[in-house]
Amino acid sequence: MDELNLKTLEQIPIPEGLEERLSAKIDEWEQEETKQKAQRRRLLPIALCYMAVAASVALVLGVGLHLMRQDEVTNLAEQDTYQDPMLAQQEAERALNLLAYNLNKGMGHLEKAKALSDKTEKSLNKQLKVLKRYETNNH
Repeated sequence: MDELNLKTLEQIPIPEGLEERLSAKIDEWEQEETKQKAQRRRLLPIALCYMAVAASVALVLGVGLHLMRQDEVTNLAEQDTYQDPMLAQQEAERALNLLAYNLNKGMGHLEKAKALSDKTEKSLNKQLKVLKRYETNNH
């Protein structure tokens, strides 16, 4: 059946100039594709330049704002917050007591964790000794 179709196709006359027209069309498509690739190549560096400029501006603005805020914080930190020395001492003692309380609370948690770690280590060592005895008895 394929031979029949091939023979039928061979009998169809080919119009004059078809090969040249097809070749010209293929060349035209290749030229368009080349132009599109060149245009994409030109757009990528331009876009990268714009992104680099935008990133630089953002970086400069960020650093500037940070430095401005740091100056404001420094100015506020240098001012006295309490006019009465006794009130300042009471507030400092309160802050230190709160720190000591939280530190002691954390140390309590640390002691519990250490006790659990010691218990786990003892159990692990016990199991390892049993395994060593088992290995020496089997060899």
